[in-house]
Amino acid sequence: MTAKKFALWLAQGLGIGRIPIIPGTFGSGLGFLWFLLIKASGNFAIFATIVLLSFFVSVLCAEIGEQVLRQHDPNSIVIDEIIAIPICFLGWMAVDPSIDCPLWFLTEGRWKISAAILFAFRVFDIWKPWPVRQSQALPGGWGVTVDDFLAAIYVALAALPVVLWKHSTG
Repeated sequence: MTAKKFALWLAQGLGIGRIPIIPGTFGSGLGFLWFLLIKASGNFAIFATIVLLSFFVSVLCAEIGEQVLRQHDPNSIVIDEIIAIPICFLGWMAVDPSIDCPLWFLTEGRWKISAAILFAFRVFDIWKPWPVRQSQALPGGWGVTVDDFLAAIYVALAALPVVLWKHSTG
């Protein structure tokens, strides 16, 4: 496999972006698995480093994917959704220490908050409030990746009051 084909494979979320319907939603699901994998280190510094590095890998792979496919931000490129999902959960990680336990998202109704965060990300990613939509004008892989990064920040901020309430009520 050539380097360009490998970058395209990553950009397409290990191939999941080639699913013909709602590839961004499938990419977000893979992003949740990515979040669980990098969160499993149990070390926030490692988590943050991987999130930051994955952002730059997304920019690079998305740009190569656009070149190979000869399209601007094709639907099959979902690496941007994948790397954005962990950012959506940053607020929760900051206020709820129980998030470090295995399968935390299945306990005490937390699955509902996890599902709401994933749904909210899809809403913000599609709606693209200011400056999310405007960031798509950035060149190459930057425009592909930055809009999802900003949408994820919106979600993390929007989820914070719910997470704080849930944490304070047990």
